[in-house]
Amino acid sequence: MNTRLEVESAIKQLPESEVRNLAKWLQEYLDEMWDQQIETDLASGKLDRLIAQAEADIAVHNVRDLNEVLCDG
Repeated sequence: MNTRLEVESAIKQLPESEVRNLAKWLQEYLDEMWDQQIETDLASGKLDRLIAQAEADIAVHNVRDLNEVLCDG
């Protein structure tokens, strides 16, 4: 299988339980890729400016409680 369309076709032939297992695996794989990207960005200094800004906001209490943010939506 070399193309996305071939993969999609194969997935459509799987039983639902296998599709759900595949979806779970794929989400875990994507989560791992995200974690690796964050680690790479952190190590390279890409996030330094954002971290410094967050620390500065925290220092002057320019932050909101997460529950407050989530309940505003």
